[in-house]
Amino acid sequence: MAGDFHTRLAYARGNRLFGHQAYLLLKLLGAEIPRSVQIAPGFTLVHGGFGVVIHPSTRIGRDVKIYPGVTLGRADIHLPMEQSKFEGIELGDEVILSPGSKVLCKQGILRVGRGTVLGANAVLLESTGEGEVWAGVPAKRVGKREGWG
Repeated sequence: MAGDFHTRLAYARGNRLFGHQAYLLLKLLGAEIPRSVQIAPGFTLVHGGFGVVIHPSTRIGRDVKIYPGVTLGRADIHLPMEQSKFEGIELGDEVILSPGSKVLCKQGILRVGRGTVLGANAVLLESTGEGEVWAGVPAKRVGKREGWG
C-alpha cells in the first residue's frame, strides 16, 4: 500500500470502526470514493486525487494510479437511477488515469483493460483492451503502451 495520506484514507474506508470517518475526511480533502468501491493493493491517488469522483459500483485493480480531476461514473445521468442500464466500471491492474480524464458508462459494465493508459482530459465511453493508450474526446485508441506487458 502506498504511504501517502490520501491513499491510506482510501484504504481505511473499509475499516469497520473508522471507515465512515475516513470516507468523510477523504471527501473533505476533495476525493469522493464511496465505501462500496473495491480497491485492490497498490492503488495510488496521485497528488492527493483532488477532484476525483468515483461511482459506488466501481472495482479498481492492483497498482492503479488515479490523478486529480478523474471521474468514473454514469454516462446517462439524465435518467433516474432506476431507469439506467449502467451496472458498473472495472479498472484492470496497472491502469493509469491521467489528470482530468473521465470514464463514463451508459450500460452494462465498462472495463478498462489491464495496463491501459487514458490520456489527460480524455473521455472514455467504451471498454478497452490490454496495454492500450486512449486519448481525445470521445477517447479513441491511439496506440499501445510501450515497455509494458
